[in-house]
Amino acid sequence: MDLFVGLDVSVRTTSVCVIDAFGKILKEGKVETEPDAISALLHSVGSHYKRVGLEAGPLSQWLYSGLAAAGYPVICVETRHMKAALSAQINKTDRNDARGIAQMMRVGLYKPVHVKTIRSQEIRMLLTARKFVQTKLIDAENNLRGLLRNFGLKVGMVTRLKFEQRILELLEQSPHLRLIIEPLLEVRRVLREQYQRLHKAMEQMAEADDVCQLLMTAPGVGPMVALSYRAGVDEPSRFGRSRSVPAHFGLTPSRYQSGEVDQGKGISKCGDAVIRWVLVEAAGALLRISKRSSPLQEWGLEVAKRRGMTKAIVAVARRLAVAC
Repeated sequence: MDLFVGLDVSVRTTSVCVIDAFGKILKEGKVETEPDAISALLHSVGSHYKRVGLEAGPLSQWLYSGLAAAGYPVICVETRHMKAALSAQINKTDRNDARGIAQMMRVGLYKPVHVKTIRSQEIRMLLTARKFVQTKLIDAENNLRGLLRNFGLKVGMVTRLKFEQRILELLEQSPHLRLIIEPLLEVRRVLREQYQRLHKAMEQMAEADDVCQLLMTAPGVGPMVALSYRAGVDEPSRFGRSRSVPAHFGLTPSRYQSGEVDQGKGISKCGDAVIRWVLVEAAGALLRISKRSSPLQEWGLEVAKRRGMTKAIVAVARRLAVAC
């Protein structure tokens, strides 16, 4: 008999519910959130598993890989669908959530999520680390500007290379302030060095990747956009056609229809917000900054004349998603 499993995952423990094809509960329990511990519990119940479901989350990729390697038919479920299906429960507990997920697996009421490959996870990790350090670097510079402004010392417009020199010039007549500001300058210096290190690693990764090299031939697409897009798409074969990609990243219009009401709305903004953001940034740079003419730029500028620059940028971002 086919068996179905629901896994409600938390950081330390995972609630497990095993049911049969008729919905009868065969086994319930809590184990450590480790693929081996979950596999051991499932092995003690039976071997004819048809679906093992878990919700998409921070640990889902790791658990998915471990359970799939052990031979279990794992399915990662989209978070919003999971929440909607489990919202009818009166009492929300880990045990009840595991039961609900198991029933979803039994009746097929779920929307699977693509679990990214290790390569895509590595790319995303590098981009996330670079963005984190970049944000902290900007915060450090803004904090220095704010502290000095309290004493009437205005940094003004200055390049990043000359930022520290400008700060030291302002502090020449203020030795007491210099004792406070110099450690903060040292923090900024370290952040800037590590940001440059991560930025160089990003460029090297893009140069070594054949897919990214091909993507960067598109106008407006640089290393960051290429790597972000590559990590987001991951396996192109999972898309039936190239026009499905913009919809996957929320760059296509959404619609509300009920009875006689039929309203078109703005873009859906579903899917990966990071990919959507980098595509819009690339489209904006292509239309507003790039001096190299291209058919896509000319088309976007024509759209801007008719519909405005904002809508033109989104339209170009959508075309970039298809073209890439």
